[in-house]
Amino acid sequence: MKTRIVWSVLTLGILAVGIAAQQPALTPQDSSFHALNRLAYGPRPGDVQRVAADGVMRWIDRQLSPEEIDDHRLAERERQFQILEYDRRDLAAMYTEAQRERRERKLAADTMADKDGASPIVERGKRLAGEFAELAVVRAALSERQLYEIMVDLWTNHFNVYLAKGADRFLTPDYIEHTIRPRAMGKFADLLIAVARSPAMLFYLDNWESVAPGSVPPAALRVRARPIFGRRPGLFGPMHDPARQDSMRRRALDGMPKGINENYARELLELHTLGVDGGYTQQDVIAVARIFTGWSIERPQQGGDFEFHDWAHDRGEKQVLGVRFPAGHGMDEGVRLLKMLAGLPATMHHVSWKLCQRFVSDDPPDGCVDEAVAAWRRSSGDVREVLRAIFHGPDFWARENVRAKVKTPLEFVVSAARAVSAEPDTSPRLAQVVARLGEPLYLHVAPDGYPEREAAWVNSGALLDRMNAAVALAAGKLPGVTVVLDSIVAAENVDHLIGAVNARILSGTMSENTKQVLRREVAGISDLTQARALAVGLAIGGPEFQRQ
Repeated sequence: MKTRIVWSVLTLGILAVGIAAQQPALTPQDSSFHALNRLAYGPRPGDVQRVAADGVMRWIDRQLSPEEIDDHRLAERERQFQILEYDRRDLAAMYTEAQRERRERKLAADTMADKDGASPIVERGKRLAGEFAELAVVRAALSERQLYEIMVDLWTNHFNVYLAKGADRFLTPDYIEHTIRPRAMGKFADLLIAVARSPAMLFYLDNWESVAPGSVPPAALRVRARPIFGRRPGLFGPMHDPARQDSMRRRALDGMPKGINENYARELLELHTLGVDGGYTQQDVIAVARIFTGWSIERPQQGGDFEFHDWAHDRGEKQVLGVRFPAGHGMDEGVRLLKMLAGLPATMHHVSWKLCQRFVSDDPPDGCVDEAVAAWRRSSGDVREVLRAIFHGPDFWARENVRAKVKTPLEFVVSAARAVSAEPDTSPRLAQVVARLGEPLYLHVAPDGYPEREAAWVNSGALLDRMNAAVALAAGKLPGVTVVLDSIVAAENVDHLIGAVNARILSGTMSENTKQVLRREVAGISDLTQARALAVGLAIGGPEFQRQ
């Protein structure tokens, strides 16, 4: 059986070419299916018919106002996630305690000092991190506010941070919950400013240690001063020896940042706003870095919140993109810069292009981008108005853009679960499936986030892994999720079975080649329940389901 399934996978993978060929205009059901695949993580059983009957544009307008959509089922499930009971200070305390334990083991010459598994606190942290990744999957699968969850994922990648980098282990959950999620459908400028102030971003791109050259914190002149994320020198021993005190001061100063760090400034311009072709220069990057000197973080022992260090700020005059920032200003000039960047034509075009890429095509049509930019200008960067322009535009509904995109691993796993009304649990196992398929959540190392383009996700190995996951899901053997197919597809003879799978899982989009493969694979199976599970699994792992 395994050999035959693998053979089917390779055949189905070849069949994926040419799926988006020219076809007649969209019917109401086609339009509903298309909207549910782009503005949502795929339809659940019955969704296509319900949305078509109610009117797809009415459904889209409701999705653009998520605060008006009742989501009590998800709210009940969220209460089962312990990670939401921890605020940033709680997680910071765990991080501090784990660091303290590791130092103590090293001082004791413990050979297990660098092995995190030896610490119960670290194990608890890992469990909570896994739970946080699973929370993203559960929200995507169960929420009625589907477009909102899509936008949370989009901004999480646009403003990517790497959870496994040092203090971001405890800063990332707060970043997603209190920076990204509340602003996912609001004004872009508000989101941009909140991200810039976020301790997770400040740590990830090293801006927390960016200081004006030659600046010294007042506390560093005291013997017991220490770096924000370092260890205080001189905790023990006599303090009255002047020579020893001078030595400790030098050690403290050696541990302090020495100048500006350009990492955040560069990614702010290249990724977050203007784009790589946005017309900025290296001198602009340096000036932006100077503007953000002093934007830093409290020590973990104090909660790890945002903190502006006035002593570290470069108060000299700067010039960015030809705009003068006079000398003598503090944190306010950073906010002024962010608002300026959010309103520049290059930013409007770059971010609108990314939105059109996510919702319309890997290579967005110029018309879609132009309509999005026009809406941005009219609304001063209101994200929901930009989205409204995209969804009401002709490019979104053009036949050549229907089922022309390939799902990311997260989209595939969640849409598969939704297609069979699966119930994910609170364990990290379904998120681990997403990771095995190539998209471990919150763990993309580079600041550009996970890619949107088909080429990043389509290869024979990836398609094989997706097929195996789909077959396991339909058979009820995929960890972390409960599936009951009786309410989805009846266990019938082969022809009825394939017709039902096509109608209820693929909304009638199954190709003749895929039908032939399914007939061949289930023909020799006498147990109708097993045949049904295999047919559903092969359909979900097949080429039509990979596309949205």
